[in-house]
Amino acid sequence: MKIPRIALEQWLAFKTVVDCGSYSLAAEALNKSQSSVSYAVGRLNDQLPRPVLEIRGRKAELTAEGEVLYRHASQLIRQAQTMEELARSMALEFEAEVTVALDVLLEISQLNCSLETFSQRFPHTRVRILETSLSGTQEALLERRADLVIGASVPVGFGGQQIRSICMIPVASPKHPIFEHDTISELELRSYRQVVLRDSGQRTQQDSGWLEAEQRWTVSHFSSSISVIKAGLAFGFLPFNWIQHALNQGSLKEIEIKGGYSRIIPLYLMYANRDLAGPATRTLGEILQQDLRTL
Repeated sequence: MKIPRIALEQWLAFKTVVDCGSYSLAAEALNKSQSSVSYAVGRLNDQLPRPVLEIRGRKAELTAEGEVLYRHASQLIRQAQTMEELARSMALEFEAEVTVALDVLLEISQLNCSLETFSQRFPHTRVRILETSLSGTQEALLERRADLVIGASVPVGFGGQQIRSICMIPVASPKHPIFEHDTISELELRSYRQVVLRDSGQRTQQDSGWLEAEQRWTVSHFSSSISVIKAGLAFGFLPFNWIQHALNQGSLKEIEIKGGYSRIIPLYLMYANRDLAGPATRTLGEILQQDLRTL
């Protein structure tokens, strides 16, 4: 096997200079002297057929070859970091904490039995639950802020197991003027105030079930939506599992939309990184997958 002549440290210095825009900032980011960073990149240039960086004025700029090798260097460094994380996780008997990002489409109470089963097997592992909505759930996965994610979409590059489906239903208070009609069209529905769920994501903003109503109130949680709707202040589209009891009691009533209305949202269980998941994370994922499929 041919041993690489260029050290990982040299590729890291090269990538950091590009990311930071200068040798001085790269040295600060790497906690090294500027001369050591310059030497590492200089050696890299000498060992390659063509240089990856050239000094133009006061800036180090990528050459055409450097642009290609930068992408490969980034991948190489990520792989090295992943190997170190994997080695550390294999050395641990169990994780001190497991973080679960839960899309609010699913009530947290529906995790109670699963969490109790998990706590009996891993009594010393803490569980942290992030209640997210819309793109915020996906961001928790992409940014690795959660070990396990239960959400409505699987981003590219990730795998997910569908665990159940959520049925969204248009509802209002039985005393709401909407029910002066036996059925109502979507166009007519837009003339009434609608309550929608705020997107907890920071990158993009979405509205759940918004019909472009002329009046709109935005809240952060379905429990707030239910309170507003029960008071007769608005209508909204809510998950059936959140409002089944209220529908049975008669405090909420389903709106009959002309032509019918059907919106089924699948929910998936996803790992931020299954290969790096420790025993506690894997066990909790297995418990959630089994329990939520039987609900």
